Amino acid sequence: MSFGDPNNPYGQQPPQGTPYGQQAPQGVPPQGYGHPQQPGQPYGAYPQQPGGPMVPGGVPPLASMGRRLGARLIDGIPLSIINFALMRPAMADYFDALTSCDSSDTDAFNSCVQDAMTDFYAGIIPVMLGMLVVVFLYEVLMTAFAGGTLGKLAVGIRVLKVDDGRKPGLASALLRWVIPVVGIFACGIGQLLVYLSPFWDKSGRMQGWHDKVASTVVVNVKG
Repeated sequence: MSFGDPNNPYGQQPPQGTPYGQQAPQGVPPQGYGHPQQPGQPYGAYPQQPGGPMVPGGVPPLASMGRRLGARLIDGIPLSIINFALMRPAMADYFDALTSCDSSDTDAFNSCVQDAMTDFYAGIIPVMLGMLVVVFLYEVLMTAFAGGTLGKLAVGIRVLKVDDGRKPGLASALLRWVIPVVGIFACGIGQLLVYLSPFWDKSGRMQGWHDKVASTVVVNVKG
């Protein structure tokens, strides 16, 4: 009476994808294990579990909030210098107008201050709009085509599409920039909440609200 193959007395089946009796090549997992590259998926893209966070194997780690803050501070230095240089003439004119007001006559003094304020706002509104354009071009174009602003490049982090690991492109970069800008109109608190929102992201990707809208993720590209 035969009880099966004497070389396989327990009736075990060989692993699928590897011929019976042969070892899989070293460093190459057998079929059915791990997360093989999907057809049409670019090399180095992020494999993803259905409904779950990114699989970390061979993928750059998520950028820490410390690095993201550092990048924001680096970006803020040149932008603040440009903003101050553009606003300086209007501020100088405002203070000159205030010092010329006659404080001996209350009504005349109040009228002079009001005129100075009106002229000041008339001078800074174009500056603010100009700075908005500068920040838009800087943030959106750099993120779209370089994967990050100069601050992000300096600290070694990048903004990438969460589904394929590519650079965001114009549409996603624009969405990612617009969300914090809208938050400015809530006394600036909305913008702060957007930038802090990665702290309570439950997806495991540390995505802020602007990342979720744009389908992006921020990762480290150097140690």
